[in-house]
Amino acid sequence: MFTIPQLSRAAALLLLALGDISSAAKPSPGCGKAAGIAAGNHTLTTPEAYDNNHPYRLIFTLHAMGGNPTLVANGEGGYLPWYGLPALVTDSVGAIYVNPNGLDRGWANRGGEDVTLMLDILKTVKESLCIDEDLVFSVGFSYGASMSTALACSAAKQFRAISAQSGGLMSGCAGGDDPIAFYGQHGVDGDLNITAARGIRDRFIKNNGCTQEVFTPPPIGSGIHTKVEYKGCKEGYPVTWLEYDGGHTPQPRDKGANATYSAVETWKFFSQFK
Repeated sequence: MFTIPQLSRAAALLLLALGDISSAAKPSPGCGKAAGIAAGNHTLTTPEAYDNNHPYRLIFTLHAMGGNPTLVANGEGGYLPWYGLPALVTDSVGAIYVNPNGLDRGWANRGGEDVTLMLDILKTVKESLCIDEDLVFSVGFSYGASMSTALACSAAKQFRAISAQSGGLMSGCAGGDDPIAFYGQHGVDGDLNITAARGIRDRFIKNNGCTQEVFTPPPIGSGIHTKVEYKGCKEGYPVTWLEYDGGHTPQPRDKGANATYSAVETWKFFSQFK
C-alpha cells in the first residue's frame, strides 16, 4: 500500500507550464462503491488513503518471461517495485497499480488470449474501483513490453499510453493501426534484437502522424543513452524513443550513474496526461 500525497502548488504550476495534455476525468462504474475486488490472476495495490469518489489513473505493470506479479510488486528479480513508479507518482491524481500474471508465465498471447485476459481484468477493476477511464496505462519489460505493445495494437482506445522497455513482437500486434501515445526504450547490444523494437516505434510514429527523423544510437562502449521526442504528432499522441548502450535489463543506467532512468522517463511520459 502506498500513500499518495498531494501535489505541491509549485509542482502543479510547473506541470502547467510544461503543457500537460489535460481532459476532464471520466469516472469508472466503480466510483462511489465500497472498495472491493475479487482475488484473481493478478496483484493490485491502491493508495493508502483510497477515496472511492476520486478517479485514479490505472497503471498495469507487466512481468517479463518467467516472472510473476510477486516479483514485480516486491522489486525482486531485477525489477524495481511496480517498475519504480509509486515513488514518483506523487500528484493529486494518484494511481492504482495492477500486476497481472501472464498465461503460462509469459505473454505468448495465442489467439489473443492474453489481450482478452488483460481486458477482463481492466473491466473488473473499472467496475470495482474508482478509475479515470481516460488514464489507463501499461508498462513492461521484455515479454511485458511485448504485451504492452500488443495492447497498443489491439486495444489502443482503452489505453492512454504504454511504456515498452526492451520489447519486441513476441505477443503479436493484431490491428495496430490506431494511434496511441508510445514510449519505447531498448539496448543497442541486448539479447533481444533491437530491429523489431525499432519497427514498432516506426509503426506508432506513422499511426500518430509524427515526423520521422534520423535517430543516432549511442556508440557501443559509450555507456550513455540517447533520446528523441518526435515532432508533429497528432495532439495527444506523442512518441518518445530512447536507446542505451547496454544489454537486456529492466534497469539500464548511464556510466557512473547509481540509478536507472527507466522509471523517471516512463513517469515523465505518463504524467503529461491529466
